[in-house]
Amino acid sequence: QDFNSLRTLCLSQGLLFEDATFPAHISSIGPNLLPQDKLWQIQWKRPTELHRNPYLIVDGASRFDIMQGEIGCCWMLAALGSLTQQKHFLENVLPKGQGFQDNYAGIFHFRFWQYGVWVDVVIDDQLPFLNGRYLSVYPRTSNEFWPSLLEKAYAKLRGSYQNLHGGYLSDALVDLTGGVQVQFSLKDPPPDLEEILKAADKSRSLMGCSTSGQLRRNKELRNGIVQGHAYTVTGAVKIRYKNGWKHIIRIWNPWGHGEWKGPWSDNSPQWDHVEPRFREALLRNKNDGEFWMSCENFKEQFSWLCICNSTP
Repeated sequence: QDFNSLRTLCLSQGLLFEDATFPAHISSIGPNLLPQDKLWQIQWKRPTELHRNPYLIVDGASRFDIMQGEIGCCWMLAALGSLTQQKHFLENVLPKGQGFQDNYAGIFHFRFWQYGVWVDVVIDDQLPFLNGRYLSVYPRTSNEFWPSLLEKAYAKLRGSYQNLHGGYLSDALVDLTGGVQVQFSLKDPPPDLEEILKAADKSRSLMGCSTSGQLRRNKELRNGIVQGHAYTVTGAVKIRYKNGWKHIIRIWNPWGHGEWKGPWSDNSPQWDHVEPRFREALLRNKNDGEFWMSCENFKEQFSWLCICNSTP
């Protein structure tokens, strides 16, 4: 499907695009994602029906725009959170020249890397709702729609929304960048893990991590960490602490809430021993799903680290 010619056709006819190849129908949701009675209750709504003044992006794309909905697609959203930190990757996935203000015709397109080539995926902007709530990812800002539309394009690429329910963070990172990924088991981590993380952060690699889900998926432990869940690694630094140095790692939960409660968390006493200028630069004390933790705790709490870089 050619985005420009389809949009031109819709504009000339005064129609909003309806994508016959990924229709606003339960076939696009998938047969097993929800019980049958709920599948038939799904409604499809365009952003223009949801908000008087919708935008594709408001004040730049950020990981804090994303909130996970009913579908267990944390692996994809953790990759998306990482993508927002690297604007050159994001601009490739989210082509310019589309939105709700100029030449709006209910049609959008996104690009994903598949088997060695960039694939352009065209969608209409009808989004699935169940009982008045987003079925899938929803924006933190009510009139910003890039997360929901990008996810719909990825669902189309994968065949259905059901196929986003559970997957591998490493696959999503590659699909969004065309990069090369490497995984490290944190049960048997490399001895220079701190240096690997710091170098990856400095070289603007995309990073994610996941917890073991053998016991129960999506179960939040007392310490705030969720089992069987994917997270984004958003920073790694070495800072002065007391009389020495400390490696700390910043992690983001794609639920948009739910944070680590141990050492180096938002309100922990460790921050009292950090120079005020560094504390102000690093600490964002909000319930936004993002937190710091020590490298030791990181290795204890998480099972895998995935790093994706644009070159080997």
